[in-house]
Amino acid sequence: MLKKFLLAIIFINLFLFLNHNKIFAAENPLAVPNNSFGIHILDENDLNDAASLVNSGSGDWGYITLVIRKDERDTKRWQNAFDEMRRLHLIPIVRVASIQSDAGWEKPNFDEIDGWISFLNSLNWVIKNRYMIIGNEPNHAKEWGGEVNPEEYAEYLKTFSEKLKAKSTDFFVLNAGFDASSANTKESMSENVFVKRMVQRDPDIFNYIDGWTSHSYPNPNFSGTQDDKGRGTVKTFDWELSLLKNLGVNKEFPVFITETGWAHNGATENKEYADINKVTDRLKAAFEIAWKDERIVAVTPFILNYQSEPFDVFSWKKKDGIFYDFYYEVQKLPKIAGSPIQTTSVDVVSVIFPPIIPSEGKLTGVVVIKNKGQQIWEGNEIIYAQNWGHEVTLEPVANSSNIEPEEKTLAVMKVKIGKN
Repeated sequence: MLKKFLLAIIFINLFLFLNHNKIFAAENPLAVPNNSFGIHILDENDLNDAASLVNSGSGDWGYITLVIRKDERDTKRWQNAFDEMRRLHLIPIVRVASIQSDAGWEKPNFDEIDGWISFLNSLNWVIKNRYMIIGNEPNHAKEWGGEVNPEEYAEYLKTFSEKLKAKSTDFFVLNAGFDASSANTKESMSENVFVKRMVQRDPDIFNYIDGWTSHSYPNPNFSGTQDDKGRGTVKTFDWELSLLKNLGVNKEFPVFITETGWAHNGATENKEYADINKVTDRLKAAFEIAWKDERIVAVTPFILNYQSEPFDVFSWKKKDGIFYDFYYEVQKLPKIAGSPIQTTSVDVVSVIFPPIIPSEGKLTGVVVIKNKGQQIWEGNEIIYAQNWGHEVTLEPVANSSNIEPEEKTLAVMKVKIGKN
């Protein structure tokens, strides 16, 4: 009886510590196959259309940029959205935001950072890297409570990053994208001046981010060409990285172009904007040449579906629900299958049939397990792990084709006893 009890305890303990591929640090997204195609969306109702665009052809695991305001921190809502992204193989890039006021956006509050951390950490993210953008174009007064304050933004970015990393190093911190075309006025500050003052405030400020966010818009008037280079073009990111080096920031950043794209005349009578054919040609060329840079992780043009002013001129979707031609042409562009890292974690809920006597150094039994990781187990996918020198194999007995996170299933567990 004692032998049976001890073997059952060994059997359970092996699984209580089973945590295959659990790594506790943000990963380099360019170290694995990466599909850089993405799109910026307004809300989660556009996820299916987004997946059809960025994962078309041979593509898989494209990117989505989305905004969560402080009054939208509903764990159930966003967990449902993340779960749907998991099914669709979409990687979220989340920008945190305050709330809008008549004059623009409320200044972010340092005292609210802990609430953000609690909310963000309560979610089971789609992949291991939790991409987080802290703020938006703070070199505009309307984005920072009516003033431009690079020193304060630097402190906010540092504080937010430190608290995110203290909770989980899986958080992949990104700076706010800047408006590279802004001038020094009462309402805005030139990006180079803003960034310089951030560095003067804290020479190590950019050690607190893992990647660089860029708003590489084709200016002037969102109507430049795909061949333009430098500040205020589709290659603004290149100018920004050079700016950082000139300021003594000696760090190689993977690039996330989370806003870009052309204003078009499909939703307006404004003849200053390009016609749909021209936008189509320019977008295709940008994806094929300018945005092929090996430093780029994701390009998420603004915006998939926005039907009211002032952003309807950027929308990829018409008011009648049909997409503009450039959606379908970008959909046709060749893409690769990304392979982002996801954590695999298993909990043993109960032991149905523990082993009694080892046979040739092997134990076999039946358990109920719960998927506590990020992957969706497909069919009867076999899970392997090693603990304490023992080789462990789980063969789920799926009741359905997929076992999603937080779902349970029966599994046959086989343990090959190691020498230790």
